Amino acid sequence: MDTRRDRGNPVVTMKLYVEGGGDTSLLKTACRKGFSEFLKKAGLAGRMPRIVSCGGRRHAYDDFRIALGNGESAMLLVDSEEPVAAQLSDQPWQYLLNRSGDRWPKPAGASDDDCHLMVQCMESWFLADRQTLKAFFGQGFDTNALPAGNKSIEEIAKDHIYQSLASATKNCKTKAQYGKGEHSFKLLEKIDPAKVTKASPWARRFIDQLKKRMGCQIHRTENSKES
Repeated sequence: MDTRRDRGNPVVTMKLYVEGGGDTSLLKTACRKGFSEFLKKAGLAGRMPRIVSCGGRRHAYDDFRIALGNGESAMLLVDSEEPVAAQLSDQPWQYLLNRSGDRWPKPAGASDDDCHLMVQCMESWFLADRQTLKAFFGQGFDTNALPAGNKSIEEIAKDHIYQSLASATKNCKTKAQYGKGEHSFKLLEKIDPAKVTKASPWARRFIDQLKKRMGCQIHRTENSKES
């Protein structure tokens, strides 16, 4: 198992296998950078996992499973693609096993703390920080084309999010209409993790578990606590 030293103490290098990055080295680099900047702002600067951009979600699962089989410390982060029932709020492997498009069994040696979901997709996180969305796309951005702000971002269907982002950006003057490859990871660098974890229990679970794994303290303001 790969290790490094931190102030004289051996620390396991943890790998985070993420969905995203497509099949090109350019997009994979953008994916790693986007997640890296997001996690640093979330409080992991100085104790970052090694981010592995895997392309498709099945590739991410397979790479994660192989890493565990090789005795590595690893986490998995993929889109849920669909809503996750409340009774499975802490059982991501059961969700992935039940989902007809996946049927992924929990790998040997894995726990639910190793598996994390972006519900229902990474773009769901963008809706938690509409101010940054508007600033990023600039003149011509139509905030009214986005889903209602009083709706849980985890309840909004993936297709609806893509359609709304395309509609909101179709008349932008300085940037092209939203495109996953062109814009998604640049936006991920800029959005506020505190807003994302406040709006998404699954995102909060991911950040909290990652901080715990990496030995970071978990600080939460009153506004970000569950009511």
